Amino acid sequence: MKEGSTEAPTRHPLKWQDPDFYDAEKLDDELRRVFDICHGCRRCFNLCDSFPRLFDLIDDSESGELDSVSSDDFGPVVDACTLCDMCFMTKCPYVPPHEFDLDFPHLMLRYRAAQAKNGKVDKVARQLAETDRNGKLAQPIAGIANLGSRRRFPGRPLMESALGIDADAELPKFNSRTFVMSARQLPPKRNTDAPAAERKAVLYATCFVNYNTPSTGDAALAVLAKNGVDVEVVYPGCCGMPFLEQADIERVAQQAEKISSEMVGWIEKGYDVITLTASCGLMFKFEWPLIVPSNANVKKLSEATFDINEYVVDIAKKEGLVEGLAPIEGGVSVHLACHARAQNMGPKAAEMLKLIPETDVDVIERCAGHGGTFGVMKGTHDVAMKVGKPVARTAAKQDRSNIVSDCPLAGKHISQMLEGVSNARRPERTAHPIELMARAYGLA
Repeated sequence: MKEGSTEAPTRHPLKWQDPDFYDAEKLDDELRRVFDICHGCRRCFNLCDSFPRLFDLIDDSESGELDSVSSDDFGPVVDACTLCDMCFMTKCPYVPPHEFDLDFPHLMLRYRAAQAKNGKVDKVARQLAETDRNGKLAQPIAGIANLGSRRRFPGRPLMESALGIDADAELPKFNSRTFVMSARQLPPKRNTDAPAAERKAVLYATCFVNYNTPSTGDAALAVLAKNGVDVEVVYPGCCGMPFLEQADIERVAQQAEKISSEMVGWIEKGYDVITLTASCGLMFKFEWPLIVPSNANVKKLSEATFDINEYVVDIAKKEGLVEGLAPIEGGVSVHLACHARAQNMGPKAAEMLKLIPETDVDVIERCAGHGGTFGVMKGTHDVAMKVGKPVARTAAKQDRSNIVSDCPLAGKHISQMLEGVSNARRPERTAHPIELMARAYGLA
C-alpha cells in the first residue's frame, strides 16, 4: 500500500444521518485511533494550532503516549481546527486510499456535530452563520453598522463582553447596494466580438460578495462581459459553509438541495456555473456531494462549477482573452486560500494574474488562519493571528503594492496582521484577484 498522498486523495461521504456518527463511545474510539497515528507521524505540526495542542497534550501526559490522556482534554484540539482541509489535502500520508483512512477535518466536524446534538453550541457563532438574514438586516443601515463595527469604535469592547466578538478583530463591512442589485441595474455591455462569445455562464453571487464586497462581483461581471461571455447573476441563498463550520450539517444539506435545484435549470440550458469565493466553490464541487451523495442535482452542479479565476484561465487557454490588459504597477502578492487549494485545480489565482503583461506576481501558499468566525471570536482570534503570522511576514518580505486573496476574510486578516510586522507596507485594501484583472482592463 502506497502513502495516500502519493496519489489523488479520495473522501468518503459523511454518514451524518447514521446514529453511529454521534455515538460517544464510537466517536472516542475513532478520535483515539486517529490521534495516535498523528502522534506517531507529526508531519502536520506547522499547519494550525490543532496539532501542536494535540502533541503537547500527549507529550505532557504521564506516559508520553495517548493512553494516559483523558478524552475530556480533546476539546481544545477540536476547537483549533478551522476546517481548512490542508492536512487532508497537502500533508497527511494516511488519507484514503491508504488503509489507515484518515480524514482529520471531517473527524473534527463529527466531534462538533455530536456536541451540537447534545446542545453544546456557541449561540453567537451560530447567529453569525445566518449570513443571509444578517446581510438583509444590515443593508438598510449599512453606514451605521459599519461605523459600529470599526476596530477603534468605542462600542467594540462592549460588543466583546456581550457577544464574545474580539474587539480587535477586523470585521466585514456591509453595503446598501448588493451585487445582485447592481448587476440588474447597471449590467456591463457584452463584447459579442470576443473569442469566447459563444460561452454562457451563470454567476453565483455568494453571500459575502452580495452583501459585503459587491465590487468583487462587479469586477467579475465586467471581465466576463469584456471577454464576450453571456452572463446571468443569481443568488438563491448561502452555500452553507458558515453552517458547516458550526457543524449544522442538516442545514447544509437543506441549502444544497435548495440551491442545486435552482442552479441545475441553468446547467440544462447550457450555462456554466461560476462561484466568486473559494469556500463556495469548495462546497459546490466537493462538500455537498459528500453530504447529500444521492442527490442528482448536486452531482450535476459539482461537475459544472468553476471558480472565477479558474474560468478566466480556461477562457485564456481555449479561446484566448481579449487584448488590452495593462500592467499592474508595484506587482502583486497572491495569497492562495486554503479552500481554493482544496479544490485540486492548481494555483488559478496566480495563473490568471500572470496573464497580465509586465506584472510581478508572487505567491503565498499557506493558511492565513482566519477560518470564518474563528478569526473574530474572542476565544480564537489570537490563535488566528498566530497561525497567520508567517503569511504576513511573507507578504511584508515580498513588499508588493497589491495583496489579493480568493478568500475575502483571509484578505482582511492579512491586512490587519501586517500592522504587527515592522516596516511592512499595508495596502489600502486587499482585493479578490478578479478585481485586479478588471483594473488591468481599465474596467475597475
